[in-house]
Amino acid sequence: MGFQTEFNSVCKFKSEQELYELLEYGRGKMVKSGFRVFPTGQKVIAYTPDNRAIAIVKIVVSIAEINFQGEEVTEVEMELVRKLTDEESRIQTALAHEMFFGERTQV
Repeated sequence: MGFQTEFNSVCKFKSEQELYELLEYGRGKMVKSGFRVFPTGQKVIAYTPDNRAIAIVKIVVSIAEINFQGEEVTEVEMELVRKLTDEESRIQTALAHEMFFGERTQV
């Protein structure tokens, strides 16, 4: 059992539904497997399940716990600061692929 640190600038959604709720309602929550440390109070870039930068969000709450099934999970609540423009999304996506996701794309 141990905590895994998330990248300071990455908040990647695995579920389209969680992302939709954030964009539609301005607040959202996602659940990650394992104990993770998210930078509560900081603004970070949110990514779609296909690794595309989509918005700036503020991490409001990060709770790591063992759920009723005995699994280690981290729940993260966030507020939408704003959606990225097409140009911002393109540049941030290219940078993230090079820095975090291990792929290089053309800018």
